[in-house]
Amino acid sequence: MDHLSKKKRSWNMSRIRSKDTGPEKIVRSFLHRQGFRFRLHVKDLPGKPDIVLPKFKTVIFVHGCFWHRHSRCRLAATPKSNVAFWRQKLDANVTRFKRVSQDLKRAGWRVVVIWECGVGSGDFSPIDRLLLI
Repeated sequence: MDHLSKKKRSWNMSRIRSKDTGPEKIVRSFLHRQGFRFRLHVKDLPGKPDIVLPKFKTVIFVHGCFWHRHSRCRLAATPKSNVAFWRQKLDANVTRFKRVSQDLKRAGWRVVVIWECGVGSGDFSPIDRLLLI
């Protein structure tokens, strides 16, 4: 049973952003300082990647640990109420990303995932590997 009213839960959920999240802005700022130029949320690509580096044929997804089920991450806890609903919804997110990632790779794109918890700790190792391109 949800401890919030329907109205309050709806208000909370409406505040969850899918674009221009805090972690995404931090990653974009880091990339810009490193001299990378990029496009945002390109609708022509599968999954509308958060960041697209056309010059390097690379896409970057900045994943929220909760929404994309980051394994062994404290931010990926499953809600205790309405468990079946959340498990189905979150599993669908993971499945969808696997499909999107495969589609992008088949089209010749390099796919990089940055996790929300890594951004908070300053872990840009996936991007650091990009700098070696």
